[in-house]
Amino acid sequence: MSAALDPRTPVLVGIGVAAQRCDDPAEALEPCALMATALEAAGEDAGARGLLTQADSIRIPRGFWEYPDPGRLVADRIGAAAPRRVLAEIGVLQQTLLSDACVAIATGREEVALVTGGDAKYRSQRAQIAGVELENTLQSGAEPDEVLRPVASLWADLEFERGLMMAAPYYTIIESALRYADGRSLATHRDAIAQPWADMSRAAAANPHAAHRTPVAVEEIRDASARNPMVAFPYTKLHNSDWNVDQAAGLILCSVAKARACGISEERWVFPLAATESNHMLPVSNRAQLHRCPAIAVAGARAIELAGRRVEEIAHLDLYSCFPASVQMFARELGIAPGRPYTVTGGMRFAGGPLNNYVLQATARMAEVLRGDPGSTGLVTTVSGFLTKQGFGLWSTEPPANGFRFADCSAEAAAATATRPLVRDVSGSAKVAGYTVLCQGGEPVKAIAVCDLADGARTVVSSVAAELTQAMTREEFCGETVRVSETGEFRPQA
Repeated sequence: MSAALDPRTPVLVGIGVAAQRCDDPAEALEPCALMATALEAAGEDAGARGLLTQADSIRIPRGFWEYPDPGRLVADRIGAAAPRRVLAEIGVLQQTLLSDACVAIATGREEVALVTGGDAKYRSQRAQIAGVELENTLQSGAEPDEVLRPVASLWADLEFERGLMMAAPYYTIIESALRYADGRSLATHRDAIAQPWADMSRAAAANPHAAHRTPVAVEEIRDASARNPMVAFPYTKLHNSDWNVDQAAGLILCSVAKARACGISEERWVFPLAATESNHMLPVSNRAQLHRCPAIAVAGARAIELAGRRVEEIAHLDLYSCFPASVQMFARELGIAPGRPYTVTGGMRFAGGPLNNYVLQATARMAEVLRGDPGSTGLVTTVSGFLTKQGFGLWSTEPPANGFRFADCSAEAAAATATRPLVRDVSGSAKVAGYTVLCQGGEPVKAIAVCDLADGARTVVSSVAAELTQAMTREEFCGETVRVSETGEFRPQA
């Protein structure tokens, strides 16, 4: 590797993954201990555990846990003296933490940056089943040095009022719009979204860190059953991210100068080439085209350009896989050829998706893959919310020709995204732009539809009528005209 390489160039030198699955919660580590374990593994991976004690910063995305300052707990466990502690709340892109660390190193503000995160939801689940209280470390009066928060809400008030509270219903509304735009029947579409998930399960089988390493057949994913109930049509349980896992990841980034001073083998080096993000926040119902995401096209193309690559030259992908709609949207907007493997981990269903931390798990796995394929390029994509915010990170064992590059594409994404106003208390005819059917015990119980009005506005309506909710799982309702009432209900046009 060229000695002329800028000594401030950021490089990923240590990766660590920690996981457990203890049926006795008393034997399981709490989240902050899992994070510390992952960072310690990263120090061993780098062959320079001393980097942990020299850390200038530690950045952590929030999970289910309630620590006010997790960076302090982790720092104490790994022996870091006084790192700057950053906590990113839910709604902040996980890529932001990686990008900020790289920028800090490239500009000389930091020499060593730690990024870690994780959760222990399986431990919590087992404790609840056993009826025991978990003993987590308590912090009193602790505060991080910086807290990153989203600038707006992930949802509109009307969406929440009409029953859109969880991620799966939002994504199935987007999914229905994708299906309708493609002209697929409900049956054909269900096959189409089960196949890539079956492929992901095979990718997970090859990932030593995956939570579930048994391949799953297409029909087992597609068809609802007692073990795989329908959650929000057309998503069964196996289409949903699995956050009931105990997983953590730890990443050590430093400058090239620091890596050389510590004698870290260049075989361990993985370079961040470029990163971009869009933090433009627009509720789902305000998006004029539910089946498109211009922000992905804008920020994704910019990241690939900054990295000096073409999309065809990116050998390894990990497209954010909370639900099928996310993967489809990234593949389409980026122009990724059909049939390419979409993940190096196995995705959030099979590899595991600890809340607000999957991207760190994916980045650690991507680094392993790139080390095994020297000179190749990998892309890890990020989502926050309901395809609300998007991030991109490109990595390689070859250094960037022009140094690490970063761009915030929020303004360009906003300019490229058409919107519709959202209104309430309307009555009359409306056309269904996208919909979902919520299920309980595998049975349809409530339909929610995003509808276009004649004046160009939008509204969100719902129905619990059994005949209608069942019909909407058998027939295509996108594009259909319905009657909406001021009370927020809808029914088929007479």
